[in-house]
Amino acid sequence: MDIGELLAFKPEQTPKRPHEDEDDDFDLESSHGKRGGGDEKIKRMRRIAEAKESAHYGKQSGGSTGASGTSAFEFDPELTEEERLNILKYVENEEADGDVLDEQSLKKLILVFEKRNLKNQEMRIKFADSPEKFMDSEVELHTVIQELKGVATVPDLYPILVELHGLHSLLELLAHQNTDIAVAVVDLLQEVTDVDILGESQEGAESLIEALRKEQICALLVQNLERLNEQVKEEADGVHNTLAIVENLTEIDSEFVKEAAEQGLLAWLLKRLRGKSPFDPNKLYCSEILSILIQTENENRLLLGSLDGVDVLLQQLAVYKRHDPASNEEQEYMQNLFNCLCSALMARENRDRFLSGEGLQLMNLMLREKKMSRNGSLKVLDHAMAGQDGRDNCNKFVEILGLRTIFPLFMKTPKRNKQRLISADEHEEHVTSVIASMLRNCKGTHRQRMLAKFTENDHEKVDRLLELHLKYLAKVEAIDKEIDQQAKDPSIDEDEEAENNYIKRLTGGLFTLQRIDYILLEVSATGDTVKQRVLQILNLRGASMKTIRSIMREYAGNLGDGDTDWREQEQTHILSLVDRF
Repeated sequence: MDIGELLAFKPEQTPKRPHEDEDDDFDLESSHGKRGGGDEKIKRMRRIAEAKESAHYGKQSGGSTGASGTSAFEFDPELTEEERLNILKYVENEEADGDVLDEQSLKKLILVFEKRNLKNQEMRIKFADSPEKFMDSEVELHTVIQELKGVATVPDLYPILVELHGLHSLLELLAHQNTDIAVAVVDLLQEVTDVDILGESQEGAESLIEALRKEQICALLVQNLERLNEQVKEEADGVHNTLAIVENLTEIDSEFVKEAAEQGLLAWLLKRLRGKSPFDPNKLYCSEILSILIQTENENRLLLGSLDGVDVLLQQLAVYKRHDPASNEEQEYMQNLFNCLCSALMARENRDRFLSGEGLQLMNLMLREKKMSRNGSLKVLDHAMAGQDGRDNCNKFVEILGLRTIFPLFMKTPKRNKQRLISADEHEEHVTSVIASMLRNCKGTHRQRMLAKFTENDHEKVDRLLELHLKYLAKVEAIDKEIDQQAKDPSIDEDEEAENNYIKRLTGGLFTLQRIDYILLEVSATGDTVKQRVLQILNLRGASMKTIRSIMREYAGNLGDGDTDWREQEQTHILSLVDRF
Protein backbone atom coordinates (compact mmCIF):
# COMPACT_ATOMS: atom_id res chain seq x y z
CA MET A 1 0.00 0.00 0.00
CA ASP A 2 1.65 3.32 -1.04
CA ILE A 3 1.20 6.64 0.77
CA GLY A 4 -1.68 7.71 -1.44
CA GLU A 5 -3.59 4.55 -0.70
CA LEU A 6 -2.85 4.92 3.02
CA LEU A 7 -4.29 8.42 3.11
CA ALA A 8 -7.34 7.47 1.06
CA PHE A 9 -8.11 4.49 3.28
CA LYS A 10 -11.51 4.56 5.02
CA PRO A 11 -12.68 1.91 7.46
CA GLU A 12 -15.50 -0.36 6.53
CA GLN A 13 -18.43 -0.78 8.89
CA THR A 14 -16.77 -1.54 12.19
CA PRO A 15 -15.62 -5.13 12.62
CA LYS A 16 -16.67 -6.62 15.95
CA ARG A 17 -13.13 -6.75 17.39
CA PRO A 18 -10.74 -4.33 15.69
CA HIS A 19 -7.13 -5.43 16.00
CA GLU A 20 -4.59 -3.04 17.37
CA ASP A 21 -2.56 -2.92 14.16
CA GLU A 22 -5.71 -1.81 12.28
CA ASP A 23 -6.54 0.92 14.76
CA ASP A 24 -3.59 3.06 13.70
CA ASP A 25 -4.98 3.30 10.16
CA PHE A 26 -8.46 4.55 11.09
CA ASP A 27 -9.16 7.98 9.59
CA LEU A 28 -5.68 9.43 9.82
CA GLU A 29 -6.72 12.94 8.88
CA SER A 30 -9.59 13.22 11.34
CA SER A 31 -7.83 11.66 14.30
CA HIS A 32 -4.62 13.65 13.98
CA GLY A 33 -5.62 16.67 11.92
CA LYS A 34 -7.91 17.97 14.64
CA ARG A 35 -4.86 18.38 16.81
CA GLY A 36 -3.08 20.36 14.14
CA GLY A 37 -0.77 17.49 13.27
CA GLY A 38 -2.27 16.48 9.90
CA ASP A 39 0.57 17.79 7.72
CA GLU A 40 3.18 16.25 9.98
CA LYS A 41 1.34 12.93 9.83
CA ILE A 42 1.30 13.00 6.04
CA LYS A 43 5.02 13.80 5.91
CA ARG A 44 5.82 11.07 8.37
CA MET A 45 3.77 8.47 6.50
CA ARG A 46 5.55 9.48 3.28
CA ARG A 47 8.95 9.03 4.93
CA ILE A 48 7.92 5.61 6.18
CA ALA A 49 6.65 4.57 2.76
CA GLU A 50 9.91 5.69 1.18
CA ALA A 51 11.93 3.82 3.80
CA LYS A 52 9.96 0.66 3.12
CA GLU A 53 10.43 1.03 -0.60
CA SER A 54 14.19 1.62 -0.32
CA ALA A 55 14.58 -1.39 1.92
CA HIS A 56 12.49 -3.67 -0.33
CA TYR A 57 10.47 -4.23 2.81
CA GLY A 58 7.15 -6.08 2.59
CA LYS A 59 6.67 -6.13 -1.18
CA GLN A 60 3.32 -7.31 -2.49
CA SER A 61 4.96 -10.44 -3.79
CA GLY A 62 5.95 -11.29 -0.21
CA GLY A 63 9.57 -10.22 -0.70
CA SER A 64 11.45 -10.93 -3.90
CA THR A 65 13.88 -13.78 -3.74
CA GLY A 66 16.64 -14.76 -6.03
CA ALA A 67 17.44 -18.21 -7.30
CA SER A 68 19.12 -19.02 -4.06
CA GLY A 69 15.95 -18.14 -2.09
CA THR A 70 17.59 -15.09 -0.48
CA SER A 71 15.71 -11.79 -0.45
CA ALA A 72 17.13 -8.95 -2.52
CA PHE A 73 16.91 -6.82 0.59
CA GLU A 74 19.45 -8.92 2.45
CA PHE A 75 22.10 -8.46 -0.23
CA ASP A 76 21.40 -4.95 -1.50
CA PRO A 77 24.97 -3.79 -2.25
CA GLU A 78 24.01 -0.14 -1.72
CA LEU A 79 22.96 -0.73 1.89
CA THR A 80 25.38 -1.38 4.71
CA GLU A 81 24.32 -3.76 7.50
CA GLU A 82 23.97 -0.79 9.86
CA GLU A 83 21.73 1.09 7.40
CA ARG A 84 19.60 -1.97 6.87
CA LEU A 85 19.06 -2.43 10.63
CA ASN A 86 18.30 1.26 11.08
CA ILE A 87 15.64 1.17 8.36
CA LEU A 88 14.06 -1.95 9.88
CA LYS A 89 14.07 -0.39 13.32
CA TYR A 90 12.56 2.80 11.90
CA VAL A 91 9.77 0.95 10.12
CA GLU A 92 8.97 -1.24 13.12
CA ASN A 93 8.71 1.79 15.37
CA GLU A 94 6.66 4.06 13.12
CA GLU A 95 5.08 5.91 16.02
CA ALA A 96 8.45 6.73 17.57
CA ASP A 97 8.89 9.59 15.13
CA GLY A 98 5.50 11.09 16.00
CA ASP A 99 4.81 14.14 18.10
CA VAL A 100 5.59 13.72 21.79
CA LEU A 101 2.49 14.36 23.85
CA ASP A 102 2.58 17.60 25.86
CA GLU A 103 0.18 19.12 28.39
CA GLN A 104 -1.82 21.05 25.80
CA SER A 105 -2.22 18.16 23.38
CA LEU A 106 -3.20 15.81 26.25
CA LYS A 107 -5.95 18.21 27.33
CA LYS A 108 -7.25 18.33 23.74
CA LEU A 109 -7.06 14.55 23.49
CA ILE A 110 -9.01 14.09 26.75
CA LEU A 111 -11.64 16.52 25.43
CA VAL A 112 -11.95 14.52 22.19
CA PHE A 113 -12.17 11.32 24.23
CA GLU A 114 -14.95 12.69 26.47
CA LYS A 115 -16.92 13.92 23.44
CA ARG A 116 -16.66 10.56 21.68
CA ASN A 117 -17.54 8.73 24.87
CA LEU A 118 -20.65 10.86 25.35
CA LYS A 119 -21.60 10.51 21.69
CA ASN A 120 -21.31 6.72 21.93
CA GLN A 121 -23.53 6.64 25.01
CA GLU A 122 -26.15 8.80 23.29
CA MET A 123 -26.09 6.69 20.10
CA ARG A 124 -26.41 3.47 22.09
CA ILE A 125 -29.48 4.82 23.91
CA LYS A 126 -31.02 6.28 20.75
CA PHE A 127 -30.44 3.21 18.55
CA ALA A 128 -30.43 0.46 21.17
CA ASP A 129 -31.94 -2.06 18.72
CA SER A 130 -29.85 -1.05 15.70
CA PRO A 131 -26.16 -1.77 16.41
CA GLU A 132 -25.11 -0.76 12.91
CA LYS A 133 -26.15 2.82 13.71
CA PHE A 134 -23.94 3.22 16.77
CA MET A 135 -20.97 1.16 15.62
CA ASP A 136 -19.25 4.12 13.92
CA SER A 137 -19.23 5.99 17.22
CA GLU A 138 -17.78 2.87 18.86
CA VAL A 139 -14.91 2.77 16.38
CA GLU A 140 -14.18 6.44 17.03
CA LEU A 141 -14.18 5.79 20.78
CA HIS A 142 -11.89 2.78 20.35
CA THR A 143 -9.50 4.84 18.21
CA VAL A 144 -9.17 7.68 20.72
CA ILE A 145 -8.51 5.17 23.52
CA GLN A 146 -5.64 3.84 21.42
CA GLU A 147 -4.34 7.40 20.97
CA LEU A 148 -4.43 7.96 24.73
CA LYS A 149 -1.72 5.32 25.05
CA GLY A 150 0.67 8.15 24.20
CA VAL A 151 0.33 9.38 27.79
CA ALA A 152 2.18 6.25 28.95
CA THR A 153 5.36 7.71 27.48
CA VAL A 154 5.05 10.88 29.58
CA PRO A 155 4.23 9.90 33.20
CA ASP A 156 4.68 13.54 34.30
CA LEU A 157 1.29 14.16 32.64
CA TYR A 158 -0.54 11.56 34.79
CA PRO A 159 -1.77 14.22 37.28
CA ILE A 160 -3.54 16.01 34.39
CA LEU A 161 -5.18 12.75 33.30
CA VAL A 162 -6.47 12.37 36.88
CA GLU A 163 -7.47 16.04 37.45
CA LEU A 164 -9.50 16.25 34.23
CA HIS A 165 -11.36 13.06 35.21
CA GLY A 166 -10.00 11.26 32.16
CA LEU A 167 -8.94 8.31 34.30
CA HIS A 168 -12.38 8.15 35.94
CA SER A 169 -14.10 8.06 32.54
CA LEU A 170 -11.70 5.37 31.31
CA LEU A 171 -12.40 3.19 34.35
CA GLU A 172 -16.15 3.58 33.77
CA LEU A 173 -15.59 2.08 30.31
CA LEU A 174 -14.44 -1.19 31.91
CA ALA A 175 -18.17 -1.88 32.19
CA HIS A 176 -18.92 -0.92 28.55
CA GLN A 177 -21.34 -3.27 26.80
CA ASN A 178 -18.80 -3.91 24.03
CA THR A 179 -15.96 -5.93 25.54
CA ASP A 180 -13.61 -4.60 22.84
CA ILE A 181 -13.84 -1.14 24.44
CA ALA A 182 -13.21 -2.61 27.91
CA VAL A 183 -10.25 -4.63 26.62
CA ALA A 184 -8.80 -1.49 24.96
CA VAL A 185 -9.01 0.32 28.31
CA VAL A 186 -7.30 -2.63 30.05
CA ASP A 187 -4.53 -2.47 27.45
CA LEU A 188 -4.10 1.25 28.12
CA LEU A 189 -4.06 0.77 31.91
CA GLN A 190 -1.46 -1.96 31.57
CA GLU A 191 0.82 0.48 29.76
CA VAL A 192 0.32 3.43 32.12
CA THR A 193 0.95 1.24 35.21
CA ASP A 194 4.17 -0.21 33.81
CA VAL A 195 6.67 -0.24 36.69
CA ASP A 196 9.52 1.21 34.62
CA ILE A 197 7.29 4.06 33.37
CA LEU A 198 6.05 4.88 36.88
CA GLY A 199 9.64 4.91 38.11
CA GLU A 200 10.34 7.90 35.85
CA SER A 201 7.99 10.26 37.70
CA GLN A 202 7.30 10.05 41.44
CA GLU A 203 4.59 12.72 41.28
CA GLY A 204 2.91 11.00 38.34
CA ALA A 205 3.09 7.60 40.02
CA GLU A 206 1.64 8.86 43.31
CA SER A 207 -1.18 10.70 41.55
CA LEU A 208 -2.12 7.65 39.47
CA ILE A 209 -1.87 5.12 42.30
CA GLU A 210 -3.96 7.27 44.66
CA ALA A 211 -6.65 7.74 41.99
CA LEU A 212 -6.74 4.03 41.11
CA ARG A 213 -7.07 3.09 44.78
CA LYS A 214 -9.89 5.62 45.27
CA GLU A 215 -11.75 4.15 42.26
CA GLN A 216 -11.28 0.59 43.61
CA ILE A 217 -9.47 -0.48 40.47
CA CYS A 218 -9.17 -4.14 41.49
CA ALA A 219 -12.93 -4.54 41.98
CA LEU A 220 -13.58 -2.97 38.56
CA LEU A 221 -11.04 -5.26 36.90
CA VAL A 222 -12.56 -8.35 38.52
CA GLN A 223 -16.07 -7.39 37.35
CA ASN A 224 -14.72 -7.14 33.81
CA LEU A 225 -12.82 -10.45 34.14
CA GLU A 226 -16.07 -12.22 35.05
CA ARG A 227 -17.56 -11.53 31.60
CA LEU A 228 -14.55 -12.03 29.33
CA ASN A 229 -14.61 -15.10 27.10
CA GLU A 230 -11.10 -16.52 26.79
CA GLN A 231 -12.09 -18.52 23.72
CA VAL A 232 -11.85 -15.18 21.88
CA LYS A 233 -8.19 -14.25 21.42
CA GLU A 234 -8.64 -10.52 22.06
CA GLU A 235 -10.53 -11.19 25.29
CA ALA A 236 -7.93 -13.78 26.39
CA ASP A 237 -5.30 -11.05 25.85
CA GLY A 238 -7.49 -8.78 27.96
CA VAL A 239 -7.36 -11.29 30.82
CA HIS A 240 -3.57 -11.47 30.53
CA ASN A 241 -3.23 -7.67 30.54
CA THR A 242 -5.57 -7.42 33.54
CA LEU A 243 -3.29 -9.75 35.51
CA ALA A 244 -0.31 -7.65 34.36
CA ILE A 245 -1.99 -4.53 35.81
CA VAL A 246 -2.38 -6.31 39.16
CA GLU A 247 1.25 -7.41 39.09
CA ASN A 248 2.36 -3.84 38.32
CA LEU A 249 0.26 -2.38 41.14
CA THR A 250 1.44 -4.90 43.76
CA GLU A 251 5.05 -4.24 42.80
CA ILE A 252 4.61 -0.48 43.13
CA ASP A 253 2.53 -0.57 46.34
CA SER A 254 2.30 -3.70 48.52
CA GLU A 255 -1.04 -2.50 49.97
CA PHE A 256 -2.64 -3.62 46.69
CA VAL A 257 -1.84 -7.24 47.64
CA LYS A 258 -4.47 -7.15 50.37
CA GLU A 259 -6.88 -4.91 48.45
CA ALA A 260 -6.86 -7.10 45.33
CA ALA A 261 -7.71 -10.20 47.36
CA GLU A 262 -10.49 -8.46 49.30
CA GLN A 263 -12.01 -6.97 46.13
CA GLY A 264 -12.63 -10.40 44.59
CA LEU A 265 -9.45 -11.23 42.70
CA LEU A 266 -8.47 -14.16 44.95
CA ALA A 267 -11.89 -15.79 44.46
CA TRP A 268 -11.69 -15.25 40.67
CA LEU A 269 -8.19 -16.77 40.49
CA LEU A 270 -9.31 -19.90 42.35
CA LYS A 271 -12.36 -20.18 40.09
CA ARG A 272 -10.12 -19.84 37.02
CA LEU A 273 -7.70 -22.51 38.29
CA ARG A 274 -10.53 -24.85 39.24
CA GLY A 275 -11.92 -24.80 35.69
CA LYS A 276 -11.32 -27.83 33.52
CA SER A 277 -9.75 -25.84 30.71
CA PRO A 278 -6.41 -27.17 29.41
CA PHE A 279 -3.15 -25.52 30.45
CA ASP A 280 -2.54 -22.14 28.77
CA PRO A 281 -0.44 -18.99 29.41
CA ASN A 282 -3.26 -17.34 31.35
CA LYS A 283 -3.46 -20.30 33.74
CA LEU A 284 0.27 -19.92 34.35
CA TYR A 285 -0.16 -16.19 34.99
CA CYS A 286 -3.04 -16.88 37.41
CA SER A 287 -0.79 -19.17 39.46
CA GLU A 288 1.89 -16.44 39.59
CA ILE A 289 -0.55 -13.77 40.77
CA LEU A 290 -2.04 -16.15 43.36
CA SER A 291 1.47 -16.79 44.68
CA ILE A 292 2.05 -13.01 45.00
CA LEU A 293 -1.24 -12.52 46.89
CA ILE A 294 -0.59 -15.15 49.59
CA GLN A 295 3.19 -15.04 49.87
CA THR A 296 3.37 -12.36 52.56
CA GLU A 297 -0.21 -11.56 53.60
CA ASN A 298 -1.59 -13.90 56.27
CA GLU A 299 -5.15 -12.55 55.92
CA ASN A 300 -5.07 -13.57 52.26
CA ARG A 301 -3.96 -17.09 53.29
CA LEU A 302 -6.94 -17.32 55.61
CA LEU A 303 -9.24 -16.00 52.86
CA LEU A 304 -7.86 -18.63 50.48
CA GLY A 305 -8.64 -21.32 53.07
CA SER A 306 -12.20 -20.07 53.57
CA LEU A 307 -12.75 -20.21 49.77
CA ASP A 308 -11.68 -23.91 49.67
CA GLY A 309 -8.41 -22.80 48.08
CA VAL A 310 -6.40 -25.61 49.69
CA ASP A 311 -8.68 -28.18 48.03
CA VAL A 312 -8.41 -26.35 44.70
CA LEU A 313 -4.58 -26.47 44.87
CA LEU A 314 -4.58 -30.16 45.82
CA GLN A 315 -6.97 -30.99 42.96
CA GLN A 316 -4.80 -29.15 40.44
CA LEU A 317 -1.62 -30.83 41.72
CA ALA A 318 -3.18 -34.32 41.71
CA VAL A 319 -2.85 -34.28 37.90
CA TYR A 320 0.95 -34.43 38.31
CA LYS A 321 0.91 -37.43 40.61
CA ARG A 322 1.60 -39.85 37.75
CA HIS A 323 2.25 -37.47 34.85
CA ASP A 324 5.03 -34.95 34.35
CA PRO A 325 4.21 -31.49 32.91
CA ALA A 326 4.27 -31.42 29.11
CA SER A 327 6.34 -28.23 28.75
CA ASN A 328 8.67 -25.88 30.64
CA GLU A 329 5.78 -23.43 31.07
CA GLU A 330 3.56 -26.13 32.58
CA GLN A 331 6.42 -27.19 34.83
CA GLU A 332 6.63 -23.60 36.08
CA TYR A 333 2.86 -23.69 36.65
CA MET A 334 3.18 -26.84 38.77
CA GLN A 335 5.99 -25.28 40.83
CA ASN A 336 3.86 -22.16 41.38
CA LEU A 337 1.02 -24.33 42.72
CA PHE A 338 3.42 -26.06 45.14
CA ASN A 339 4.70 -22.64 46.27
CA CYS A 340 1.12 -21.44 46.78
CA LEU A 341 0.39 -24.51 48.89
CA CYS A 342 3.53 -23.93 51.00
CA SER A 343 2.48 -20.29 51.57
CA ALA A 344 -1.06 -21.35 52.46
CA LEU A 345 0.26 -23.86 55.04
CA MET A 346 1.92 -21.05 56.98
CA ALA A 347 -1.57 -20.39 58.40
CA ARG A 348 -2.51 -22.93 61.09
CA GLU A 349 -6.13 -23.17 59.93
CA ASN A 350 -4.99 -24.27 56.48
CA ARG A 351 -2.95 -27.14 57.93
CA ASP A 352 -6.19 -28.59 59.28
CA ARG A 353 -7.79 -28.22 55.86
CA PHE A 354 -4.73 -29.84 54.26
CA LEU A 355 -5.05 -32.78 56.68
CA SER A 356 -8.80 -33.27 56.14
CA GLY A 357 -8.37 -32.85 52.37
CA GLU A 358 -5.96 -35.82 52.36
CA GLY A 359 -3.06 -33.65 51.32
CA LEU A 360 -0.62 -35.89 53.20
CA GLN A 361 -1.75 -38.94 51.24
CA LEU A 362 -1.31 -37.09 47.93
CA MET A 363 2.20 -35.88 48.86
CA ASN A 364 3.14 -39.40 50.01
CA LEU A 365 1.99 -40.89 46.71
CA MET A 366 3.94 -38.26 44.78
CA LEU A 367 7.10 -39.15 46.69
CA ARG A 368 6.64 -42.82 45.78
CA GLU A 369 5.87 -42.19 42.11
CA LYS A 370 9.28 -40.56 41.50
CA LYS A 371 7.88 -38.05 39.02
CA MET A 372 8.84 -34.38 38.75
CA SER A 373 6.24 -33.56 41.42
CA ARG A 374 8.34 -35.35 44.06
CA ASN A 375 10.47 -32.25 44.68
CA GLY A 376 7.49 -30.01 45.37
CA SER A 377 5.72 -32.59 47.54
CA LEU A 378 8.78 -32.88 49.80
CA LYS A 379 8.79 -29.10 50.29
CA VAL A 380 5.05 -29.12 51.07
CA LEU A 381 5.50 -31.88 53.70
CA ASP A 382 8.23 -29.80 55.32
CA HIS A 383 5.83 -26.83 55.63
CA ALA A 384 2.88 -28.98 56.76
CA MET A 385 4.79 -30.61 59.64
CA ALA A 386 6.98 -27.76 60.93
CA GLY A 387 6.47 -26.25 64.39
CA GLN A 388 3.79 -26.90 66.97
CA ASP A 389 1.00 -26.47 64.38
CA GLY A 390 2.35 -29.48 62.49
CA ARG A 391 1.65 -32.01 65.26
CA ASP A 392 -1.49 -33.56 63.75
CA ASN A 393 0.10 -33.85 60.31
CA CYS A 394 3.22 -35.52 61.77
CA ASN A 395 1.20 -38.19 63.58
CA LYS A 396 -1.03 -38.77 60.54
CA PHE A 397 2.02 -39.19 58.30
CA VAL A 398 3.26 -42.04 60.49
CA GLU A 399 -0.22 -43.62 60.37
CA ILE A 400 -0.32 -43.61 56.54
CA LEU A 401 3.06 -45.42 56.50
CA GLY A 402 4.94 -42.32 55.46
CA LEU A 403 8.09 -43.56 57.23
CA ARG A 404 8.48 -46.15 54.46
CA THR A 405 8.63 -43.28 51.99
CA ILE A 406 10.72 -40.67 53.80
CA PHE A 407 13.57 -42.84 55.14
CA PRO A 408 14.69 -44.26 51.76
CA LEU A 409 14.92 -40.61 50.60
CA PHE A 410 16.95 -39.88 53.73
CA MET A 411 19.32 -42.79 53.14
CA LYS A 412 20.02 -41.94 49.52
CA THR A 413 19.75 -38.50 47.93
CA PRO A 414 18.39 -38.87 44.36
CA LYS A 415 20.78 -37.78 41.62
CA ARG A 416 19.96 -34.46 40.05
CA ASN A 417 19.16 -34.39 36.34
CA LYS A 418 17.39 -32.10 33.89
CA GLN A 419 13.96 -33.18 35.05
CA ARG A 420 14.72 -33.12 38.78
CA LEU A 421 15.45 -29.47 39.33
CA ILE A 422 15.94 -29.63 43.10
CA SER A 423 19.57 -29.72 44.27
CA ALA A 424 20.99 -32.37 46.61
CA ASP A 425 21.36 -29.78 49.38
CA GLU A 426 17.71 -28.70 49.07
CA HIS A 427 16.58 -32.33 49.09
CA GLU A 428 18.59 -33.09 52.24
CA GLU A 429 17.34 -29.91 53.92
CA HIS A 430 13.69 -30.84 53.41
CA VAL A 431 14.11 -34.51 54.34
CA THR A 432 15.99 -33.78 57.58
CA SER A 433 13.46 -31.03 58.45
CA VAL A 434 10.57 -33.50 58.03
CA ILE A 435 12.28 -36.11 60.23
CA ALA A 436 13.21 -33.50 62.88
CA SER A 437 9.60 -32.23 62.96
CA MET A 438 8.25 -35.77 63.41
CA LEU A 439 10.69 -36.48 66.26
CA ARG A 440 9.54 -33.28 68.00
CA ASN A 441 5.81 -33.64 67.39
CA CYS A 442 5.08 -37.38 67.48
CA LYS A 443 4.09 -38.93 70.80
CA GLY A 444 3.50 -42.44 72.11
CA THR A 445 3.60 -45.32 69.64
CA HIS A 446 4.16 -42.98 66.70
CA ARG A 447 7.36 -41.74 68.31
CA GLN A 448 8.49 -45.27 69.14
CA ARG A 449 8.07 -46.27 65.50
CA MET A 450 10.23 -43.29 64.52
CA LEU A 451 13.01 -44.12 66.98
CA ALA A 452 13.03 -47.81 66.00
CA LYS A 453 14.09 -46.77 62.50
CA PHE A 454 17.45 -45.57 63.85
CA THR A 455 18.38 -48.89 65.47
CA GLU A 456 17.38 -51.24 62.62
CA ASN A 457 19.92 -52.66 60.16
CA ASP A 458 22.87 -52.13 62.50
CA HIS A 459 22.21 -48.40 63.05
CA GLU A 460 22.61 -47.57 59.34
CA LYS A 461 20.52 -44.40 59.72
CA VAL A 462 22.76 -43.18 62.54
CA ASP A 463 25.74 -43.72 60.25
CA ARG A 464 23.98 -41.70 57.56
CA LEU A 465 23.21 -38.93 60.07
CA LEU A 466 26.87 -38.60 60.99
CA GLU A 467 27.88 -38.68 57.32
CA LEU A 468 25.55 -35.71 56.72
CA HIS A 469 26.77 -34.00 59.91
CA LEU A 470 30.37 -34.07 58.71
CA LYS A 471 29.38 -32.92 55.20
CA TYR A 472 27.47 -29.85 56.42
CA LEU A 473 29.96 -29.09 59.20
CA ALA A 474 32.65 -28.74 56.52
CA LYS A 475 30.36 -26.36 54.55
CA VAL A 476 29.74 -24.19 57.63
CA GLU A 477 33.43 -24.11 58.55
CA ALA A 478 34.23 -22.91 55.02
CA ILE A 479 31.63 -20.12 55.38
CA ASP A 480 33.04 -19.17 58.80
CA LYS A 481 36.52 -18.91 57.33
CA GLU A 482 35.15 -16.71 54.52
CA ILE A 483 33.42 -14.43 57.05
CA ASP A 484 36.62 -14.10 59.11
CA GLN A 485 38.53 -12.97 56.04
CA GLN A 486 35.99 -10.45 54.76
CA ALA A 487 36.63 -6.74 55.34
CA LYS A 488 34.47 -4.99 57.91
CA ASP A 489 31.85 -2.63 56.47
CA PRO A 490 32.01 0.65 58.45
CA SER A 491 28.48 1.63 57.34
CA ILE A 492 26.77 -1.11 59.42
CA ASP A 493 26.86 -1.64 63.18
CA GLU A 494 27.97 -4.81 64.98
CA ASP A 495 24.46 -6.18 65.59
CA GLU A 496 23.49 -5.83 61.93
CA GLU A 497 26.79 -7.39 60.86
CA ALA A 498 26.28 -10.33 63.23
CA GLU A 499 22.74 -10.85 61.88
CA ASN A 500 23.96 -10.72 58.26
CA ASN A 501 26.71 -13.22 59.02
CA TYR A 502 24.27 -15.58 60.75
CA ILE A 503 21.93 -15.48 57.74
CA LYS A 504 24.90 -16.16 55.46
CA ARG A 505 25.83 -19.19 57.59
CA LEU A 506 22.23 -20.46 57.62
CA THR A 507 21.97 -20.35 53.82
CA GLY A 508 25.46 -21.84 53.50
CA GLY A 509 24.52 -25.07 55.30
CA LEU A 510 24.01 -24.22 58.99
CA PHE A 511 20.19 -24.57 58.74
CA THR A 512 20.48 -28.19 57.57
CA LEU A 513 23.28 -28.91 60.05
CA GLN A 514 21.03 -27.74 62.90
CA ARG A 515 18.29 -30.17 61.78
CA ILE A 516 20.78 -33.04 61.52
CA ASP A 517 22.26 -32.38 64.97
CA TYR A 518 18.80 -32.00 66.49
CA ILE A 519 17.92 -35.48 65.20
CA LEU A 520 21.23 -36.79 66.63
CA LEU A 521 20.38 -35.38 70.07
CA GLU A 522 16.81 -36.76 70.01
CA VAL A 523 17.79 -40.31 69.05
CA SER A 524 20.88 -40.36 71.32
CA ALA A 525 18.74 -39.39 74.33
CA THR A 526 16.51 -42.44 73.96
CA GLY A 527 18.99 -45.32 73.64
CA ASP A 528 22.49 -46.13 74.87
CA THR A 529 23.31 -48.13 71.74
CA VAL A 530 22.66 -45.11 69.51
CA LYS A 531 24.80 -42.83 71.66
CA GLN A 532 27.65 -45.37 71.67
CA ARG A 533 27.47 -45.60 67.89
CA VAL A 534 27.61 -41.79 67.60
CA LEU A 535 30.68 -41.60 69.88
CA GLN A 536 32.39 -44.43 68.02
CA ILE A 537 32.03 -42.76 64.60
CA LEU A 538 32.93 -39.29 65.89
CA ASN A 539 36.15 -40.64 67.41
CA LEU A 540 36.90 -42.59 64.24
CA ARG A 541 36.53 -39.44 62.11
CA GLY A 542 38.37 -37.18 64.54
CA ALA A 543 35.21 -35.17 65.21
CA SER A 544 33.90 -33.90 68.54
CA MET A 545 30.65 -34.01 70.53
CA LYS A 546 31.59 -30.51 71.72
CA THR A 547 30.92 -29.18 68.21
CA ILE A 548 27.40 -30.64 68.19
CA ARG A 549 26.64 -29.12 71.61
CA SER A 550 27.93 -25.72 70.44
CA ILE A 551 25.78 -25.77 67.28
CA MET A 552 22.63 -26.69 69.21
CA ARG A 553 23.19 -24.03 71.89
CA GLU A 554 23.49 -21.44 69.11
CA TYR A 555 20.30 -22.84 67.54
CA ALA A 556 18.42 -22.56 70.85
CA GLY A 557 19.49 -18.93 71.14
CA ASN A 558 18.20 -18.01 67.66
CA LEU A 559 14.76 -19.60 67.50
CA GLY A 560 13.12 -16.50 66.01
CA ASP A 561 10.10 -14.36 66.82
CA GLY A 562 7.32 -16.93 67.00
CA ASP A 563 4.95 -17.61 69.89
CA THR A 564 6.80 -16.67 73.11
CA ASP A 565 5.58 -19.68 75.14
CA TRP A 566 6.47 -22.09 72.35
CA ARG A 567 9.91 -20.51 71.91
CA GLU A 568 10.74 -20.79 75.63
CA GLN A 569 9.47 -24.37 75.74
CA GLU A 570 11.53 -25.27 72.67
CA GLN A 571 14.68 -23.65 74.08
CA THR A 572 14.31 -25.55 77.34
CA HIS A 573 13.81 -28.82 75.46
CA ILE A 574 16.88 -28.34 73.21
CA LEU A 575 19.16 -27.29 76.10
CA SER A 576 18.06 -30.30 78.15
CA LEU A 577 18.95 -32.56 75.20
CA VAL A 578 22.36 -30.85 74.98
CA ASP A 579 23.01 -31.44 78.69
CA ARG A 580 22.05 -35.11 78.41
CA PHE A 581 24.27 -35.50 75.35
